[in-house]
Amino acid sequence: MKAVQQFFKTFILWELLMGLKLTGRHLFSKKVTIQYPDEKTPMSHRFRGLHALRRYPNGEERCIACKLCEAVCPALAITIEAGPRESDGSRRTTSYEIDLFKCIFCGFCEESCPVDSIVETRVHEYHFENRGENIMTKQKLLAIGDWQEAQIAEDRALDRAYR
Repeated sequence: MKAVQQFFKTFILWELLMGLKLTGRHLFSKKVTIQYPDEKTPMSHRFRGLHALRRYPNGEERCIACKLCEAVCPALAITIEAGPRESDGSRRTTSYEIDLFKCIFCGFCEESCPVDSIVETRVHEYHFENRGENIMTKQKLLAIGDWQEAQIAEDRALDRAYR
């Protein structure tokens, strides 16, 4: 009996009919289309986009040149040079570069930073027109951090609720 039933299911293409049934169920339902440049979809606060360097509230940069982000980067996209600061002699970065063509946006740099200096923002709409623009320098990263600080702080507050 089971073999006969299996034969008829094979003969009438039962799996194909089940697939068509599913397609027919959604054929006349309301379509959801986002008009992208004008409408944006909701984005997770954990989204990993363009990198940024943060500052303390007094305006001092957070990076202490520990080079943990450089060491943990699996794509070897981060290059840091350190030197003493002129005012008090503490260790700070003289050069901080991220090659975005190499970066795989894994977030390891963000997780390894002990002072929450390097972060990945929600910015995903960026492009390069000229050769060399893919290298994010310390000045570019600090400018992005200043521009996105309110969003970064909000995302950090939300993320603490989940940890």
